[in-house]
Order: sequence, then structure tokens, then C-alpha cells
Amino acid sequence: MKFIRKLFTTILILSCFFLIGLGSQEVVLAGIIQLPQTGQTTCYDSSGTVIPCAGTGQDGEKRAGVAWPDPRFTVSGDSVPDNLTGLMWAKNGKLPNGQRNWQGALDYVASMNSGSGLCGYKDWRLPNRKELFSLIDHSQYIPALPLNHPFNNVQSVQPSPYWSSSSYACNTSIAWVVYMWAGVVYDWVKGGGSYVWPVRSGQGGAKTSNTMLWLMLLLGD
Repeated sequence: MKFIRKLFTTILILSCFFLIGLGSQEVVLAGIIQLPQTGQTTCYDSSGTVIPCAGTGQDGEKRAGVAWPDPRFTVSGDSVPDNLTGLMWAKNGKLPNGQRNWQGALDYVASMNSGSGLCGYKDWRLPNRKELFSLIDHSQYIPALPLNHPFNNVQSVQPSPYWSSSSYACNTSIAWVVYMWAGVVYDWVKGGGSYVWPVRSGQGGAKTSNTMLWLMLLLGD
């Protein structure tokens, strides 16, 4: 039943994209959903040794999905629009200058918006799990972010998770976090400490990018 509801919702949303002109060749081509590449360009054998990719069938060879735009990120003062997803991130990956518990992270972002904001915007929020994970480059490590990313103070020494706004379905005293040292998604007790990385939506006028993000969020688990 859950699968049927998800399938019906997918069809409905895709239909809306076509009707209002948000579908693009980059994202929906002949009815085929195109998800972004993972960033992985290297192949390995079973012992972890780097090997030539030809004939392996690994992601480093296939590089399936929509290629990332070049540049992936642009810098706008203390904010960084992501040209792939259309999200705008704070440039500083350690804005509170320390960790907060989950409620403290929400309160911190709320205080940003009730004060002077950031870069003139007052609609910052804590990213959900999939938005936060969209930053990850699976070919990189410490931090697991795209090479030459423009962010400052990214906390990537283990353990150094970042809070998402997504609660754990089976236990609401737990929320999802993303470790930037290896791009790992994990659950974390809300009373514990994690870092805060504010985000806002819909920037850059990139209809394709925003469509891509909706598809990523819809079709994920």
C-alpha cells in the first residue's frame, strides 16, 4: 500500500511538472527520471585497492545520472547557492561556533531569522536529512564534499555530525545527522551535541535545479 501511494504521488507530481512547464530535458527526458551523479570516479577491488574502471561496472565507470553543473557552487557573500539543487547554504559551516542539541539548533536558526538574518534573508532553516545529504561527494573524504567547495569551517573530524530537521520515525527523541568526514547518515539522540548548517530554498532562479531536488526528496527512502 505504501508503494502504491508513493507511485501515485510520483505520477501526480511529475504530471504537474509537465503541465506548468517545470519539466526539463536535464531532469525528465522522455518520461525517464534523471537523478544526479554521486561524484564517484574511482574503482576498487574487494581489498580496497584502486583499479582501472574499464569493465568493472562500478559507479566510477558508469557515472550514471545527471552531471553536476560547473561550477557546482557559487559564492554570494556569506551564502553559497548550490547550482545542482537550487538550495542556498550558509558559507560558514560552524555558525554557532560550537555544537547544539537538536532543539538548540532549531532555536539558533530561529534567532538568525528574528535578528538581522544572513545575507539579507530571514527564511533560513535547518535542512532535512536529504537536503543535507545532497551536499555529499562520494569520491571525497574529510570532508566528503565536492572538491574545491567554497565552504568555511566544515567540521569533518570524526565524530562531527550535522543536525538535520528530520526526526527518526520509530523514536522521536532521535533525529538524523550527516557526518561530513565520510558522508554517512546516522541517527543521533536529540539531547546530544551536533553542528548546525542553515539552508534556504529556491535560489538562483534555477527551475531545473529545484525540480531535481524535489525528485531526489520524493524518490528517496
